[in-house]
Amino acid sequence: MIDYRIDRGSGVPAYVQIVEQTERALRMGFLKVGDKLPTAKEVVAATAINPNTVLRAYRDLEQAGLVELRRGLGTFVTRSLARPGAEDDSPLRREVTDWVARARAAGLERADVLAMVTAVLDVYDDEHEDA
Repeated sequence: MIDYRIDRGSGVPAYVQIVEQTERALRMGFLKVGDKLPTAKEVVAATAINPNTVLRAYRDLEQAGLVELRRGLGTFVTRSLARPGAEDDSPLRREVTDWVARARAAGLERADVLAMVTAVLDVYDDEHEDA
């Protein structure tokens, strides 16, 4: 099951953080088709956010075709976003994990790591746009 973390200082609305964290878990294979998301009540208890915020995120995920809300039963994953190479035991994942450990040991904070990866992706995409 996924544990949502809400960063109140990020400026990103809580419902967007829930959607993004769910999509990330689907991409990484942490959540699979058929898995049940935590109830709104469980998310509220863990994060101290408004229940309507959780429900909005779950509705957005449902509209994207990623989950299905089953009244009285919960919210279930209906589609995966996982790609080969993203699994926990993949060589690419191990390389990224090692690189992140080196970056953190060098003193880079989360925002620094994200900024660096985004910048490298932007340059790569620009260079390979027509390929």
